[in-house]
Amino acid sequence: MAHQYPALSAEQKQELQEIAQQIVSPGKGILAADESVGSMAKRLNQIGVENTEENRRLYRQLLFSADDRINSCIGGVIFFHETMYQSADDGTSFVKMIKDKGILVGIKVDKGVVPLAGTNGETTTQGLDGLSERCAQYKKDGADFAKWRCVLKISETTPSQLAIMENANVLARYASICQQNGIVPIVEPEILPDGDHDLKRSQYVTEKVLAAVYKALSDHHVYLEGTLLKPNMVTPGHACPIKYSPEEIAMATVTALRRNVPPAVSGVTFLSGGQSEEEASINLNAINKCPLGRPWPLTFSYGRALQASALNTWRGQRDNEAAATEEFVKRAEVNSLASLGKYEASGDGSGVAAQSLYVANHAY
Repeated sequence: MAHQYPALSAEQKQELQEIAQQIVSPGKGILAADESVGSMAKRLNQIGVENTEENRRLYRQLLFSADDRINSCIGGVIFFHETMYQSADDGTSFVKMIKDKGILVGIKVDKGVVPLAGTNGETTTQGLDGLSERCAQYKKDGADFAKWRCVLKISETTPSQLAIMENANVLARYASICQQNGIVPIVEPEILPDGDHDLKRSQYVTEKVLAAVYKALSDHHVYLEGTLLKPNMVTPGHACPIKYSPEEIAMATVTALRRNVPPAVSGVTFLSGGQSEEEASINLNAINKCPLGRPWPLTFSYGRALQASALNTWRGQRDNEAAATEEFVKRAEVNSLASLGKYEASGDGSGVAAQSLYVANHAY
């Protein structure tokens, strides 16, 4: 058996673990504000706003200028490269705005998905070239954690073993490079909700993917205490005719995690995967009330499920900024409660918060 040479010092390990634990301390989750320029175009087009750098800055500013109520709900914010170097109207950098609230700054470091040859339309994620240098610079510029998204989909022929293994290894290589540079990696193997598969099939595939990811992380000597996992919840395909309860989704999700995610991992921050704002909160709450043992904090790393109401309220108008920020705070507070299993759903199935955020074959 080959030997592992020391990859990280005891001090490096301690720093990584402290960062990871701070992000997911009780009641806290992550605001994923790392939409690429192309993704922001889709968001802004829906509300009739031109996709300019200034409009993107104004929109991010209204999220980042939320008052102190946010400090107990959000442990980290994931930035896109552009956002990392933008500032508020008064000249304060966005990084400083977030850090002054005691919230950690993260950065999306992957460069998007590309086709994986020899598969039926499957993908891998690019961006490993130059990643170490980029991580070193981002760390200097104020980032303490990073995100890298790999994408798999369920169909009659997918995910293939090739796609599972390739994406697991890419995630492990990314995680290792981040840790060398003092950055906590969020490992995101997203299984898309596209398709008509049932809950059982979703759980089976999620388990196979997570098993491969943690085997790869082990092979690459990644320090698990200094990582976070960002998985999909186990939900049926968007076109599945069967409707499952939040309790059934919670049981399938926690079971899949228990079978494959080592207790050493510092936290699990779910992506919302096209669920409506309310659905994402209700399912997260059910997961945290699940009667099975849960050795990790189970919280949120939401993009659309924290922002849809805020975006809809803002509509590019300066006069609407305060009201839009209030909508964001409201969702953050709801998800903070859900991450503790304390959210009482209002039962109001109407309004923006109840609208599906599903996008077929979702890309960033």
